[in-house]
Amino acid sequence: MSPSVRARHVVGGAIAACAMLLTACSTTLQGHAVSVFDDPFSVAGMPATDGPTGLRPNAEGPARDIQGTDGGEIDELAGGAVSDIEAYWETAFPESFNEGFTPVKALVSWDANGYGGGQFCDEDTFGLVNAAYCYSDKTIGWDRGGLLPGLRRAHGDMGVVMVLAHEYGHSVSRQAGLTRQGTPTLVSEQQADCLAGAYMRWVAENNSKRFTLSTGDGLNNVLAGVVAFRDPLVTEGDPEAGYDEHGSAFERVSAFQFGFTDGPAACAGIDMREIGQRRGNLPVLLPEDQTGELPVDEASVRSIVDAMGILFSPKNPPVLSFDAAAAGSCADARPSPPASFCPATNTIVVDLPALQKMGAPPDQTRADTLASGDNVAYSVLVSRYMQAIQHEHGGVALDNAEAALRTACLTGVATVKLSKEVTTPDGNTIALTAGDVDEAVSGILTNGLAASDVNGESVPSGFSRIDAFRVGVLGDAERCYKRFP
Repeated sequence: MSPSVRARHVVGGAIAACAMLLTACSTTLQGHAVSVFDDPFSVAGMPATDGPTGLRPNAEGPARDIQGTDGGEIDELAGGAVSDIEAYWETAFPESFNEGFTPVKALVSWDANGYGGGQFCDEDTFGLVNAAYCYSDKTIGWDRGGLLPGLRRAHGDMGVVMVLAHEYGHSVSRQAGLTRQGTPTLVSEQQADCLAGAYMRWVAENNSKRFTLSTGDGLNNVLAGVVAFRDPLVTEGDPEAGYDEHGSAFERVSAFQFGFTDGPAACAGIDMREIGQRRGNLPVLLPEDQTGELPVDEASVRSIVDAMGILFSPKNPPVLSFDAAAAGSCADARPSPPASFCPATNTIVVDLPALQKMGAPPDQTRADTLASGDNVAYSVLVSRYMQAIQHEHGGVALDNAEAALRTACLTGVATVKLSKEVTTPDGNTIALTAGDVDEAVSGILTNGLAASDVNGESVPSGFSRIDAFRVGVLGDAERCYKRFP
């Protein structure tokens, strides 16, 4: 967002089917899906719980040979992951697609830092920091020297497993006839995300003999990896715009959640039309004349609050205060810094230094983090305005789990409304631009404040919070009130 037009910068890797760089990423916090509407403390019908996540003690090793392996720990983990993924598809594939499953022909390991003269998918493996499915020879390969160790450091064992589940998804989608030569990359990548989600559900249900996945922090960490695999932000005039597109964090997490919630059959529904509907009018490319970051200052905060007033036209607009201490004197709500809403006084209280810290610009030298920037902070501010809208609406609680998810949903509604320029009384123009939604998703996953109730409390599942936000992005306020009464 910005006076003038807001935009944001994102850098990140993308999981690819042969020859796309994939980078490691950072940490996270919480996750959920379909039955969020019935039980805010469940994850797609499963209890949202923390517990062991990763390789089981004394787990079986790989069931297949690995070409080029050094016999080390990383290759044991990766080979075991592929064997586990194949154990899932041996049953799930015929059940889902009514035909027999054929495993990939070979597994290939290399060290991108080594001068071994090796090749994968007709590429020299020196400098190939990648994990990929090779369509031409139906093999899966990975860099054991840099890529997989980095993923493991960032996200534990399941960071490695998630990448390989995605790569195996390319084989599955091709076998099932969901993709073919000429299928847009955007479709094939998000189908692979979806199929990886279906496998991860199987692990979370304790069906895997090699791995465990908790539906709390464990699943949240997997989602953080998916967020970090988003496309880098490009400008409208960039010659790479639209080429080899994989999807935003919002799109890729959504695809993963479809598979986790509804299984492999849901993945068949992902095509360009479905992705277009999910994307709607959300901006994809950054205008060439934009810096990508709106300063987090008092003037900008006032402009955004003014824009929200124009978009939602409350009869009694909330008062804006920058006296951070005032949040502590609210009679009917606890502070939720950096932005708090007090129903008793209909006041939004902003702790500006804390908001500035939350909305710090991204480090453009790093490609291993979640989306960061001003809209991590401003989505929290918008969520407090949506608390005021709920308060005026009446008839709903503001201090329970349903309220937290309703707030996430309404924040999604507001996010889409901001995709069109709003001119405020001070003459500034506020608008959502490419990358803002990814920043909101990252914040919802890591701190949860844009998906919290009036006291700043949220459900323990980042999966649930993102799912509720998506309901709003794809729907309207009425839908939010119906889904989260």
